[in-house]
Amino acid sequence: MKKRHGIGIGIIALFIIFSVISFKSSLTPYVTFAQAKTMNGSVQVRGVLTSERVIMTDDGKAVKFKLQDEKGQEALIVYKGTKPDGLEQANSIVAIGKYQNNEFIADKLLVKCPSKYQSAQGSVKQ
Repeated sequence: MKKRHGIGIGIIALFIIFSVISFKSSLTPYVTFAQAKTMNGSVQVRGVLTSERVIMTDDGKAVKFKLQDEKGQEALIVYKGTKPDGLEQANSIVAIGKYQNNEFIADKLLVKCPSKYQSAQGSVKQ
């Protein structure tokens, strides 16, 4: 009976260790572009468009634009995918990816657009 308990506890311990490692590796911290340049893994950078100029690549498979982070640093973002709706009107953008060859290669973009329920003065429409 005691051997079964030991095996069961061992399996549970391995499961817990595997879960913690998997959870920790899935976390992507918020950083600035300066910090992103020095990190190896995937990170999140929050910022705003520096201009309304969003360029589609010639093959139409990627979107390029400049983003300014919270510290005022700019970087070219390359997102391989469909351009998110409202990208040009976004209040803030979170780019998730890594810095490579002087570009931030984004795997995901999270776009926060102005609410369609608010008027220009910020009051709620009825």
